[in-house]
Amino acid sequence: MRGLALFVAGILAGGLAVHTAVAQNQNRGPNRGVVGLNHVGIIVPDLDKAVEYYTKTMGFPEAFRFVNPQGQVQLVYVQISQNTFVELQPANGRPLGVSHFGLHVENMNAATAMFKARGANVAETTLSGTKAILSNIAAPDGIRMELSELPPESLHRQAMNRW
Repeated sequence: MRGLALFVAGILAGGLAVHTAVAQNQNRGPNRGVVGLNHVGIIVPDLDKAVEYYTKTMGFPEAFRFVNPQGQVQLVYVQISQNTFVELQPANGRPLGVSHFGLHVENMNAATAMFKARGANVAETTLSGTKAILSNIAAPDGIRMELSELPPESLHRQAMNRW
């Protein structure tokens, strides 16, 4: 668990640096419309223990949680900074560890068109239960990148605005 925490901390620190650089150059760089790294998704064996660790030990406040219609918690977001989160999901039979990283994009249609034009394997766009507009890119190495457009009604944007 300590190794995973250090890995996530490194990813987030690097992501914050990238976020700042991208935010300053998003209209001039090659990835126009990519705002920055928004989150890292982690599949955990015990969601309650993970939430307790990240909120109490690490001091990252719980930003929001999504509960499915059956009343089961599907994910919990803890907030590192205004625009950066860790997404915690229960394993439910899936392998433990980092499942994906999320990029915040200004406009999903423009972002998916840009990445498709470059040859990326871009999935269909969907609206999540959290009201974020999502698409996924499957990298050849198996890493999943989640593109997230965050309209005002999304739980992500609401948490960012509360910060």
